[in-house]
Amino acid sequence: MNGSVLPEDVLRDAPTYTPHPHELADLDLLLSGAYAPLTGFLGRADLTSLRRRGQLADGTPWPVPVTLEVPAELATALVLDDPLHRTIILTDPEGAPVAALEVSDAWQAGERTYGVGGTVRRMGDGGHGPFQRLRRNPEEVRALLPPGRVLGVIADRPLHRPQLAQIAHAARTLAAHLLILIPVSGPGPDGLPPEALVRSVFSARDRMPPATVVAVSLLPRGDEMRDAMLRARVAAAYGVTHVLSTGDMLSGGGLRVLVPRELAYDNRDGQWRWRDDIPPRNRRLAMSAAEINDLLDRGFPLPEWHTPPAVAKELVRARPPRRHRGLVVFFTGFSGSGKSTIARGLADSLRESGERTITLLDGDVVRRELSAGLGFSKADRDRNVRRIGWVAAEVGRHRGMAVACPIAPYENARAAVRAMAQDAGAGFVLVHVNTPLEVCEQRDRKGLYARARAGQLRGMTGIDDPYEEPADAELTIDTTTMTVPEAIELVLAYLVENGWVEPKLT
Repeated sequence: MNGSVLPEDVLRDAPTYTPHPHELADLDLLLSGAYAPLTGFLGRADLTSLRRRGQLADGTPWPVPVTLEVPAELATALVLDDPLHRTIILTDPEGAPVAALEVSDAWQAGERTYGVGGTVRRMGDGGHGPFQRLRRNPEEVRALLPPGRVLGVIADRPLHRPQLAQIAHAARTLAAHLLILIPVSGPGPDGLPPEALVRSVFSARDRMPPATVVAVSLLPRGDEMRDAMLRARVAAAYGVTHVLSTGDMLSGGGLRVLVPRELAYDNRDGQWRWRDDIPPRNRRLAMSAAEINDLLDRGFPLPEWHTPPAVAKELVRARPPRRHRGLVVFFTGFSGSGKSTIARGLADSLRESGERTITLLDGDVVRRELSAGLGFSKADRDRNVRRIGWVAAEVGRHRGMAVACPIAPYENARAAVRAMAQDAGAGFVLVHVNTPLEVCEQRDRKGLYARARAGQLRGMTGIDDPYEEPADAELTIDTTTMTVPEAIELVLAYLVENGWVEPKLT
């Protein structure tokens, strides 16, 4: 799996495809050997056997499907009986080749997608990105481990004092070497970028037993039990004999699992002990992730009794107070609802204060620079919104504030924009300008509704194309009876109340 042996002309002429993030994570684990004995994505025979009996077609136990879907037009162009015309080059999001997939099975999985199965072979030098030195394969890691027991900890969240105390106690009780596995394929459960998670774990190393640290491409699949079994399988591939279950994460799948009792802080001597061993008047419970994030959002220091200062420093860097963090304010609504006017007024007001760098994504600039060549089909509308969302997320990544106001009629596209912002470490505020369609038609400053009603314009939202009202808007505004200054003040008040903007001094 480490290097392609396919003929050069096959690789040169093969189609390329960039898998989705969870598929890329699976691909990395396949190539590294962490998914052994799998050598590629599963075909129908294995998937059917897995669904019926919980094992592959050859009888090997395996916890979850490992699958890949590609566009139908790509799959139907393959010739599975011809070794020269059944290869797909899988690339990373930047378009760099990662692996060659020699397809041995293909089937229709959706209206426009096909499932494909087959062996994967690595291409290129093994990938790029931060902390490559930690992305060791299981064979390398097992060679580094001392003989005896190995305690595995899957650190998908920062390690605070209660977790560190649990780890130290478990390692001491087992007399085991410690192996820390850090998932790095995407933001963690609390939204922390993988690079920040790695730094936070390393900042706690002086409070751990001697440990080997490895970065692994694990992404949750939304099924807690299956995630647990897959994590256990990967941990076992790296040489883990016992797994410590920390936080809300389940572990299992054949390994011995340690489920520690709940710890609490004893204010008599500053130690963490089993909760029931501490008198209630001297007991302080561990902080929840929500409590920690609330302190970070408001710019308050994390208490040293709970979080080591070095870990707290990394978390503040990764999650600064909201008033210093990137933000995307995304307006949606019918044409003529007033969203563009409110957005411009909001941007002007924020620029006057000077406390934020503001980028307004609206009007002719967006149409000229981002949307040129796009029509009004559903696909083009989605593409337009996603382009705006990507730019807005990049503004947020660099601690700026983006104000965007497309119509954005479709829920999936709006959800994708929210995810882009959150993956970039920025906040996201959806403002639904819910002015009724009949009011928007009465305004009709550009004459678009009149042309649509006359059949001269196709794809007009609200006339012959639907608007999917958002159920997740942080703020809803109806400009029927509200003036523009009042609407702007309403949005500003929300931003101030939630810590995104400093209140004005009066």
